Amino acid sequence: MGDREIAAGAAERAAAAPGAEPPHLALAGIERRFGAAVALAGVDLAVRSGEFLTLLGPSGSGKTSLLKAIAGFEPPDRGTVTLAGRDITALAPARRNIGMVFQHYALFPHMTAAGNIAFPLKMRGLGREAVRDKVASVLALVGLAGYGERLPRQLSGGQQQRVALARAIVFDPALLLLDEPFGALDRQLRAQMQVEVKALQRRLGITTVFVTHDQEEALALSDRIAVLNQGRIAQIGTPEDLYRRPATRFVAEFIGEANIFRGRAGVVSGGTVEVRLESGAAMRAALAPGDRSIHYGADLALVVRPDRPRRLAPGEGADNHVAGLVSEALYLGETVRYRVALDGGGDLVLRGPAEGARFAPGTRLELGWSTAEMTAVLWG
Repeated sequence: MGDREIAAGAAERAAAAPGAEPPHLALAGIERRFGAAVALAGVDLAVRSGEFLTLLGPSGSGKTSLLKAIAGFEPPDRGTVTLAGRDITALAPARRNIGMVFQHYALFPHMTAAGNIAFPLKMRGLGREAVRDKVASVLALVGLAGYGERLPRQLSGGQQQRVALARAIVFDPALLLLDEPFGALDRQLRAQMQVEVKALQRRLGITTVFVTHDQEEALALSDRIAVLNQGRIAQIGTPEDLYRRPATRFVAEFIGEANIFRGRAGVVSGGTVEVRLESGAAMRAALAPGDRSIHYGADLALVVRPDRPRRLAPGEGADNHVAGLVSEALYLGETVRYRVALDGGGDLVLRGPAEGARFAPGTRLELGWSTAEMTAVLWG
C-alpha cells in the first residue's frame, strides 16, 4: 500500500470515530519540502462542515504552504486532500470547486465589479440570464447593489474586498479560502470587514479556512484555530481552549500575553501538579486536558494569563501567590497593564480595569490565583 493510501486510511479512521461526523475537508499526512527545507511535516487536519477554521502561526510556520496544498497551487509531496468525500489531491485548482480571497483582491482591473463576479460563472458555462441573476443576488448579499458597473479603481478598499468575496462565493463553492484578506485595510475598516465576513459565513454556512498572523483577528473570528509551528500543528482548539489551556510553551507565548514560571514537577495527581520553582517557591497548576506527558521531575513551564492574578487582602490566601512592587503602569483605554517586579526575581504582567482603583508605580502588591487558572506544560 502506498503513502497516499496509508494517509487516506488514517483520515478515514479519524472521521469514523464513534459519534463523529465525517469531516468536510480532511488533510492526511501532508508533507511539503523545498530542497532541504521542510515546509509541512506530515500535517493531519479535519474541518467540519460549516466551520470557520483559522490557520495561525508566525512567518515560515507552514500556514501558507498548507493553504496552497488545499487550493492546489502547490500539491503536497506526500499525503491526501479530501473535500466533501472526494480526493482532490491531484486535481487542478480550477476543478476543486473552491472559492478564494487574497490579501490584494486580484480583481481584473479592466472589468467592472459585475464582470469580475460573473467571471467564474461564465467559465462554468452558465447562461447569460442565470449569470445576471446570480451576480445581482450576490452584489446585494455583500452590500454592493448598484455598484456593479464600477471598475475596481472606482471602488474603495473595502468595496474591492467585497467584490473579491462576492466573486469567491457566487458559484456556491464547497470551500472558501481566505488568505490574509484584511491585510491591506486600515484598522477601522479591517474590524468592520471582520464582522461582515463572519456574519456572511454564518448566513451561508460555508466551510471556511482562514489564514492570518494576527492573533486578535483569529480569536475574534474562529470556531477553531490550528496553531502551526515549524510545519506542524502545535495545537488545535477553540479560541478559549488555546488561550486558557495552551498545550505547549510555544502556544502559550504565541497566543496573547502570558506569564511563564519555570520549575520542576513534584507530585502529579487529579489533573494537577505540584511544582518547585527555580526560586524555591512552590506552586500548583492544572494539566492541559488529556496531557499524560508530565511526570515527577519534568522541566515545566507554568502559564498564567495577565488577567488572572488578583490583589490579595491582608491575611487572604490563594493556591498560588507572589509579591512585588509595581514598576510600570500603562493606560490602554479599557484596561491598565502593570509590570510587577517580584520579590524572588523576575517580573509579572498584570492587567486590570481602567475604572476604579489603580496601582501607581512603587505600590506593593500581594497577588494570588487558583490552581485552575494556571496551566503546566513541558518546558521544551
